Amino acid sequence: MTFYESPVRFDEARPAAFAIAREVAEEGFDVLLVRDVLGRFSVVVDDDGGEGASEQADRWRESLIARLGRYCGERPLTLTSVTRLPRSLTASPRVLEVAAATPTTGSVRFLDNTVVGEDWSHVTDFSAAGAEVPRTRRTALYGFKGGVGRTTATAVLARRIADEGNIVLVVDLDLESPGVGPLLLAGGNLSRYGVIDHLVESALGNADGLEIVTRSGYTPRNQGELWIAPARGAGTEDVPYGFVDKLNRVYADAEGGRFADRLAATVQACERAVERSDSGRLPDVVLLDSRAGIHDVAAVTISHLCDYALLFGADSDQTWEGYRDLFEAWAASGQAPAIRRKLRMVASMVPDSAHYSREVHLASLRRNAHAVFSVLYESLAPGEIASASDGVPDVTDDSAPHYAIPILFEPGLIGMNVPNSPDWQDRPFVQAAYRDFLDTAIPLIMAGPPGQPDAESDASAESTESEEERR
Repeated sequence: MTFYESPVRFDEARPAAFAIAREVAEEGFDVLLVRDVLGRFSVVVDDDGGEGASEQADRWRESLIARLGRYCGERPLTLTSVTRLPRSLTASPRVLEVAAATPTTGSVRFLDNTVVGEDWSHVTDFSAAGAEVPRTRRTALYGFKGGVGRTTATAVLARRIADEGNIVLVVDLDLESPGVGPLLLAGGNLSRYGVIDHLVESALGNADGLEIVTRSGYTPRNQGELWIAPARGAGTEDVPYGFVDKLNRVYADAEGGRFADRLAATVQACERAVERSDSGRLPDVVLLDSRAGIHDVAAVTISHLCDYALLFGADSDQTWEGYRDLFEAWAASGQAPAIRRKLRMVASMVPDSAHYSREVHLASLRRNAHAVFSVLYESLAPGEIASASDGVPDVTDDSAPHYAIPILFEPGLIGMNVPNSPDWQDRPFVQAAYRDFLDTAIPLIMAGPPGQPDAESDASAESTESEEERR
């Protein structure tokens, strides 16, 4: 047994393993660094057609054992000329490129195997060439901490966008704590089934025919429509709903698909359900009310399903520590350029009183947000953010992701029984609290992802098509 003078800890193992991988690549070999579910690292060296790897293998293996301690894999080093590995490993879509090959060095790639949460490190970039852009504008609403008014903001935002003549679908992805449905029903009825039912049934290929969306009882202005896909359905009177039993099974990777794939299919099913209804059209906007915390639902929602994400937070140490951990994970996996295009900070519950003005509070919050976002700004492309002349956007740049959109703290919202408060969103104190948020967030949402036409472009395109048909 090997004894180590100073044990290598989890946080120390990753940089040490990456350093070894780069050292091997500098000798001209392509390297795949693999981490298992316990955090242990192994190195796969592609030496097919090359020379010298077999002579160096013992030295590389000894370096891995000495520098990684308990975090060295059971099989520290593999040469592809000796052991032929399956393509499911070497060509896995989950592999991330860390360093590209050059004329004198090999490439470094990384495959991270985790039990949960791996979707945080793989971001779908809808602005990338060839990316399949969703036919609807999807915006995620997320908070690292709960209790920041995210769900109420989702309801206010949904009604306003619908009042502007759009078809809006709200999907409640806060599976453990459903809540947005009652805020928007306005006298309507929940659908018989919900998101959780589709996730359970789809694992068995049994999701066809589920009634998973319902139209809100609220009638939007300008012929808009408001639809809800609740996390929990209404069920039926004669059969127990079994909510907890379903919840215990939704996150399993089943034969019917990984959880991430099933969640994506569920959101698409909700959109198609609106299209098949008397609406006859896909939603113009889909709002995804995500679960708080570093959770698989949030990982899939932000990284893959949405083209825009509003990040809610109060100005507290807990908020910034949480977002810092999340942003550092994105940056470490090379996802900073793709993810920062999706993000915009929202300042929740901003105080505005004689004792503490909103301007003072927002200035502090935006400084802290700027500091946390800095890890995502390190790889800015020239011209990506106008004020980033020195590589980092100015803290006062109101177009940058860190520049938080305010929602004012309003005591009247606390404890209000929304279902028994008709037209609650039209009350003056609610309008005042959300005015800046709505005026800023809605144009950003309606612009859609990079490369997707905005609402005006869509209208122009439809007008052109109609003219051509008339000809």
